[in-house]
Amino acid sequence: MLQKKICMLGSFAVGKTSLVRRYVESIFSDVYHTTVGVKIDKKNVQVGGTEVSLVLWDIYGEDDYQKMRWTYLRGASGYLLVADGMRKATVEKAFELEQRAREEAGALPFVFVINKSDLLQDWEVDAALESQIAGKNWSVLHSSAKTGEGVEEAFSLLARKILG
Repeated sequence: MLQKKICMLGSFAVGKTSLVRRYVESIFSDVYHTTVGVKIDKKNVQVGGTEVSLVLWDIYGEDDYQKMRWTYLRGASGYLLVADGMRKATVEKAFELEQRAREEAGALPFVFVINKSDLLQDWEVDAALESQIAGKNWSVLHSSAKTGEGVEEAFSLLARKILG
């Protein structure tokens, strides 16, 4: 069985932990717990007839007070870059994190996930920002860890990109 390390990158409170819990355990909790350091989960999946063990590294969120340790990215096969649709600043932070990840680890496969689509009416991500994202030619999905929308698709797309 192949084993692939996937990192979760994004600002604090964008839903990285919730996305992992929804994907691995099919559950969602409204209770917010800040990730300290890194939490590692595992899920075995089939990708095009190949059994793959995805090792999910849920890394604490970056903000003005806490910077990510880029050593966590070592050995990663790819990553989910997560932003919160209700906070425009998290999309801008995601742009910075992608650039830094490329500098630190090279051109790893990734999928950009704009989370909290269940709260679309409260989104700060507007058409202009969506257009800016589209101009980057990234794989972009909207998701909701709460409803499960787009969660399986995000991890599946990333796994397919990793395996080529």
